[in-house]
Amino acid sequence: MSDNQTLTQSPDSSSGQNSDGKFIINHSPGFRKRRGLNWFALGLMYATYYMCRYNFRFATPGMRDEFGFTDTQLADLIGVWALAYGTGQLINGLFSDRLGGKRCMLIGAIGTIIVNFTIAINFSFFFSMKYMPWISVFTTFATLSLMNGYLQSFGAPGMVKINAAWFHRTERGTFSGIFGGMIQLGQIAISYVGPYLLTYGLVIFGVVLAAKGEWRNLFIYPPLFTAVAATFMLIVVKPTPDDAGYPGEIEDEVDNTQGTTVPILHSLKTILTHPLVWFYALAYACTGGVRHSLDNISILYFVDELKFDMKNAPPAMAAATLMAMPVVAFLGSLGSGFISDKFFKGKRAPVAICLYFGEACVIGFSAFILYLGWVSPSTFGIAVGCSILVLIALTVNSTHSLVGAAAPMDIGGKKMAGFAAGVIDSFQYYGAAISLFITGRVLDATKAEYGYLFWYIIMAGFGILGGCCMYALMIRQKQLKRQGRIVTG
Repeated sequence: MSDNQTLTQSPDSSSGQNSDGKFIINHSPGFRKRRGLNWFALGLMYATYYMCRYNFRFATPGMRDEFGFTDTQLADLIGVWALAYGTGQLINGLFSDRLGGKRCMLIGAIGTIIVNFTIAINFSFFFSMKYMPWISVFTTFATLSLMNGYLQSFGAPGMVKINAAWFHRTERGTFSGIFGGMIQLGQIAISYVGPYLLTYGLVIFGVVLAAKGEWRNLFIYPPLFTAVAATFMLIVVKPTPDDAGYPGEIEDEVDNTQGTTVPILHSLKTILTHPLVWFYALAYACTGGVRHSLDNISILYFVDELKFDMKNAPPAMAAATLMAMPVVAFLGSLGSGFISDKFFKGKRAPVAICLYFGEACVIGFSAFILYLGWVSPSTFGIAVGCSILVLIALTVNSTHSLVGAAAPMDIGGKKMAGFAAGVIDSFQYYGAAISLFITGRVLDATKAEYGYLFWYIIMAGFGILGGCCMYALMIRQKQLKRQGRIVTG
């Protein structure tokens, strides 16, 4: 759909406007149930991707003790993963538009299972037996982290591409929020499984399958969940409603012709020249700068600020906080998506502006609280320190699904949503890498005197930049409207 075209409704479409001018959607009998099964399988699949991603954060205390890694090195390992993931999004977004989302998600699932097993096996056997003394531990970790980042980047473009074919524009914000909740189940699961394995290990019928306190177990058992979910997805998921027996159910305002795949060069040219995509990408870099810093540095924050034992027996308060964070993330994603659909007719920018600046205010206030010394190993200090993390998780994840899932579907439609998601989501991880590289070095330089104060200050800066990017996008949208150009997104 070119910039100067307008959307028209096909005669046989199941959607349209009523007498009051409000857009209504009437789906065929049975369609909603079949779509629900489809997105449940997809959400479950992607949730287990998270289990093979956030297992790393629970391993960091044990790795730091065993290998002597500094905060800079640990942050760099996560940053390497983020760079690989972000670059992979660009490449694999194109692949998903050509190969299809289902194939790409399966490739990513199989790849991350293999890499996670390799991390556990490699460091259990090779380094403990000194088979490779010429390769440093950090180099090997960085290489495996890079591989895991690239392989996991098959997941998001594939998932977004499939969903673009199953949801209308005015449904995408809400359902992106629901999906955001489903994939957060992966964080909730690993936030339970990780501490459990570290605290108790795994013993079945008197056989010790996992020794307690052993961080390598975190790379053995989570991939088993991924294998089960991948099998379920392979059986259940259909790439389009047509494949499931519901032809013509969803009208795509970008390109409603038959099929969901396009030549790579066509997708590349269309998305890279879209007048709004780069505003979303830059804003999403700011989401990544906060979200991934929060998710991955929080464990070290527990250890250093609250004096939790996260290596052998993580306390219940830590586990409760880490499970509460994805729960509020889901509520934030669902709420922001619903509001953008129902009150702003699918427009994402006005809601995102408020969320980014609100996030910056919350983080800035949290920094002030830390500066006052309210965060400490005392009962009150622990309650304050954990509550801060939950509030930040609420604000930052409210923009996650809105900008990273709904917007790419709006821009790319069913045929090019994969690459649109790849472009936008890649910047989330470039922002994460920049944030982590900066944070690790700042913490090493300032932690002795200021604790984690500057961690909050860095995150607040990303929140302000995100709000500015979305405000610029809204101005650009108004300019295009004055020019008579109808642009999806």
